[in-house]
Amino acid sequence: MTAAVIVSIRVDATPLRAFEAFTSEIGQWWRSNKLFALTPRGDGQLRFEPGEGGLLVATLPNGNEFEVGRITIWKPGERLALTWREATFAPGQSTQLDVRFEAVGDQTRLTVEHRGWDEIPQDHVARHGFPLMLFQRRLAEHWRVLLGSYDAKLSAA
Repeated sequence: MTAAVIVSIRVDATPLRAFEAFTSEIGQWWRSNKLFALTPRGDGQLRFEPGEGGLLVATLPNGNEFEVGRITIWKPGERLALTWREATFAPGQSTQLDVRFEAVGDQTRLTVEHRGWDEIPQDHVARHGFPLMLFQRRLAEHWRVLLGSYDAKLSAA
């Protein structure tokens, strides 16, 4: 089993609505973070090309597109999984993102699991020289901020 960052949040929405907001509205709630930028030029505007085999794509300000990941599981209202890479990764190098949506009463628990960072060397620019535990702590903080933005967008709808 690979090392993982796991962050959860409960939102006031059905699992299907929570999934839709996570995927089709990612460009509205995603917040770039310089420490975890997808490319040296930032994150740009993110969008999913839905379905298994679909993509998560970042459109950069200059119009170029960067493929962040390829969707391996697309189950609306249940689960989304994809490969995840940054532009500085070597060919074939990636991490994995797994997002689950679980009904809890009138709410949905959304759980993000981002794993595979132990396969990225500590001296890689994406890890900033951080030991794995410190890197995971910082990445978890980033995902908490992202999910806070996601929840605010979902609540405003």
